[in-house]
Amino acid sequence: MTHTLHRAGTATSLGNDFVVFAMGAQNVNRDGCAPRLRRIFEKMLEFEPVNYGDMKTGNKFSVGNEKILESIKDNSIVHAVFTSAEKVAEVLKALKELDAGMSVVVSGVLEATGECCGKVGLHRHTVEHSLGIWGNIARLTEQEVLHISTMCGHGMVAFSLIKYMVEEIKAGRTTPGKASEELSRMCHCGVMNPVRAAELLTLMTS
Repeated sequence: MTHTLHRAGTATSLGNDFVVFAMGAQNVNRDGCAPRLRRIFEKMLEFEPVNYGDMKTGNKFSVGNEKILESIKDNSIVHAVFTSAEKVAEVLKALKELDAGMSVVVSGVLEATGECCGKVGLHRHTVEHSLGIWGNIARLTEQEVLHISTMCGHGMVAFSLIKYMVEEIKAGRTTPGKASEELSRMCHCGVMNPVRAAELLTLMTS
């Protein structure tokens, strides 16, 4: 899965941005896996993720956890967003003990995710790297906007909406926290990090 792979930003900012998600493998263990995905999602919720979701149903800010739990299917992909490597290590330890037999992916800075796995005795199966953006990058929007928009791997958080929220914050009609929640609502899968988004919006409006 690569939809959480291309998050742009500084090493410091990305150091507090992690996504943990789980899925079944088609033609391997997907048939009948919904109950196991549900147990994984319930376990991740115990660690108070700042956002979460299922690509089939929605996210924390659009539908909430009860709707997601009741709607999990065999072909669901359940996500949870965390803001510290320490918390991710705790989540991985709990998922290892749960032993649900599902594929688990962690997106984050490579060194940090590697340390998380090492702390709980897990060995990474595969590592994927983003090679960045190629082509006529002069046509892209501003870097600070990309730092927010790329947290939604399906491009559902529009550049124009981010810029609108910046103007609303500057005008005193909303706050970085409220604006980040509205932006996160647009990211259907629930992989946008509202805490990081609020921090970035604060920098853009200070």
